[in-house]
Amino acid sequence: MTLHEPAERPAASASAASPIPAIALPTPAAGRPANPLAALRAFVVKTLNIAEWEARKLAHDPTDLITRSVQPLLWLLVFGQVLARTRAIGTGSTPYQDFLSPGILAQSVLFLSIFYGIAVIWERDLGVIHKFLASPTPRGALVLGKALSASVRALPQAAVIYVVSLFLGVGMNWNPLALLGVILMIVLGAACFSTFSVIIACLLRSRERVMGIGQVLTMPLFFASNAIYPINLMPGWLQVIARLNPLSYMVDGLRALMLASYTSVLGLGVDFAVMLGVTAALVILGARLYPRLIQ
Repeated sequence: MTLHEPAERPAASASAASPIPAIALPTPAAGRPANPLAALRAFVVKTLNIAEWEARKLAHDPTDLITRSVQPLLWLLVFGQVLARTRAIGTGSTPYQDFLSPGILAQSVLFLSIFYGIAVIWERDLGVIHKFLASPTPRGALVLGKALSASVRALPQAAVIYVVSLFLGVGMNWNPLALLGVILMIVLGAACFSTFSVIIACLLRSRERVMGIGQVLTMPLFFASNAIYPINLMPGWLQVIARLNPLSYMVDGLRALMLASYTSVLGLGVDFAVMLGVTAALVILGARLYPRLIQ
């Protein structure tokens, strides 16, 4: 046996290994950035790689975006129009159709994101999660990248609701900073609820269970919020729950940013702070639980 033979065998086996989609496998030296800024840059790059890989799936199934647009249209064109005529829900000086539109946008983001954990279970069954966990990519980047990809699916919903709201005569705020704020709030909302769904998937590890829990939680989260009626119309116990519900802060922030004549009830700074804090906490928890998917 010659001295160079043992070195050749690992090289041959390494070339046969299948690559991980959209993620480069750095050398050990490259995997340890020399300073915190380099570490942060590497984390951001890997997070965006995961998000871009997830977002590219839309090109293979664009019909998903079309079918998901049906439900918010029904809420705006049927539910909203009927209740606006009955004047059954008092919304002050804000017309009910104006009041409802941001709530339906938040509802669309919630419904789209809360079942995101099912896709993670599918990836585990296909062996994709095993490859991700075998790579040097930080667990936080894996979870945050998937959370950001959920917002890519949510943004087309926002475009549809903006067009329909304009058609219905809703007084929209077209200030560029307000539009940027709407995009940021949608990203935070989608990241928050999709990460929550990933955590459920890590704990339950079954498509059927994740689907069942998602169906159980969706309607309570939606109706125990200010999406379709103001918080001050709720009974006292429900007001407490609504103020603990992240969806209420998302809806309040969207109303303040989307509508031309609406002032945030909870405080726009509070809305963003709560959504950012909850999302960050869920990403940290999701990163810790992520390896449980393959156990």
